[in-house]
Amino acid sequence: MAEEFTQLRKSKPVILAAGLIWALIGIVYAGHGMNYAAEMAVRHNLVEYAELMLFLLVAMTYINAMSERNVFEALRSWLIEKGYGLRKLFWITGVLAFFISPVADNLTTALLMCAVVMAVGGENSKFVLVACINIVVAANAGGAFSPFGDITTLMVWQKGIETPQGGIGFGSFFALFIPALVNWLLPAAIMSMSVPNVQPRGGGKVVVMKRGARRIIALFLLTIATAVGYHNFMYLPPVIGMLTGLAYLQFFGYYLKKTVYREYGMTSRQFRTECSHDEQLGSLPAFDVFNKIARAEWDTLLFFYGVVLCVGGLGFIGYLAKASELMYGDWGATNANIAIGILSAIVDNIPVMFAVLTMMPDMSTGQWLLVTLTTGVGGSLLSIGSAAGVGLMGQARGKYTFFGHLNGHCSCGRPGS
Repeated sequence: MAEEFTQLRKSKPVILAAGLIWALIGIVYAGHGMNYAAEMAVRHNLVEYAELMLFLLVAMTYINAMSERNVFEALRSWLIEKGYGLRKLFWITGVLAFFISPVADNLTTALLMCAVVMAVGGENSKFVLVACINIVVAANAGGAFSPFGDITTLMVWQKGIETPQGGIGFGSFFALFIPALVNWLLPAAIMSMSVPNVQPRGGGKVVVMKRGARRIIALFLLTIATAVGYHNFMYLPPVIGMLTGLAYLQFFGYYLKKTVYREYGMTSRQFRTECSHDEQLGSLPAFDVFNKIARAEWDTLLFFYGVVLCVGGLGFIGYLAKASELMYGDWGATNANIAIGILSAIVDNIPVMFAVLTMMPDMSTGQWLLVTLTTGVGGSLLSIGSAAGVGLMGQARGKYTFFGHLNGHCSCGRPGS
C-alpha cells in the first residue's frame, strides 16, 4: 500500500510473505507427519496462479501489440479531433468500460481503457487519476452481471446452485444489471464534477495506425471469443483459449515480418535492394511478438503470485472458513453478504467467494445474487481490491495509486482546476 511513498515495488513484500506463510505451514505439517498435505495444497494454488498469469500475459501482449501499432494513439487523436473535452472523455471511457467488461472481463477492459486514458490525458495527472478510478468502478460493476465478466460470478454460475426459487442459471445474473449500473453511475456522477472541462493538449496531430493494426484488434476479439468458446462449449479453462489466441498473434507477426516491404510501398525485391544501399532502412526492427511479451507488466504478474499464495495459505489453514462461518452464523445472510463485499476489497474476492461456496449457506436466489454483486463490486473500494485496480496501478504507475484511489474525487481538485 505504501509503494508510492517507499518506491518499493508491490510484488516484493507479497512474494516474501507468500514464502514465509507456506514455510510455516510446511514446518507444522511436516512435524505432524503430514508431509504431502502442504505440497498438494500449494500445487493447487500454483495451478490457479498459472491460469491467471498466462491469461493476463496474453491480454497484456495484445495490448502492447496494439499500442506499438498506434491503435491507442490513433484513438486519442480521433477523440481530440472530435472536440471532446476531458469531462466527455471521462464519460466515454466509463461507458465503454461498463459495457465491454461483461464480455472481455474486467481486467482486460480496464487495461484497454487505461491505455486510452493515458494517451488522451497526457501529463494531466489529476484527470488520469479520476478517470482510472472511474474505469475500475465501471469495469468491476459491468463484470458483475455476466458470468464471463468476473471470476466470482463465473464461480457461482459453475457451481450450479439450487435454491427454493430454482436453479441459478446463466440468465439469472442479468437481474444484477440495474444494481450494477447504479453502482457505477452514482460514483461517476460525483467524480465527474471534479474533472476539468478543458480540451486535451496536442490536438491537431493526426496519428495513423501502422499496418496490421485493425487485424490485431480483430484477432484480439477473436481470442476473447475463443476463450469464451473453450470454456462455454468445451468446458476447458479460458486460459487455453487465450493461449490459442496468442498463436493467432504469433502467426500474424510472422506474416508482418515476411511482408514488411509492403509498409514502404515496395516489392520484395525492391526492398532487399534498398536495404543493401540504405543501412538505416535495413536495421528497422520488424514486428516481434516476444518483444510485446517482454513489455508485459511483470511486477503486476508477480504481485498476483504473492496474493494468490498468501490468501491460499490463509485459506488452507482455515481462517477464511472460520470468518465466513462466524458471519453467516451470527450476523444473518444480508449483513454477511454486505460484509463479504467489503472484505473482498482487502482480501482477494476469489478466495472469499470460494469460502462462501465451500460453506454453501442456505440462502435464497436473491441472497446468492447479492453476494455475487457485493464481491464483484466490493473490490472497487480499494485499488488493491480487484484485478482491474491492481492492473491499472502497474499501467499508470505514479498517477493512479493506492492512496489516490482511496481519496477518490477529493484528490482531483475543484472543477476546472
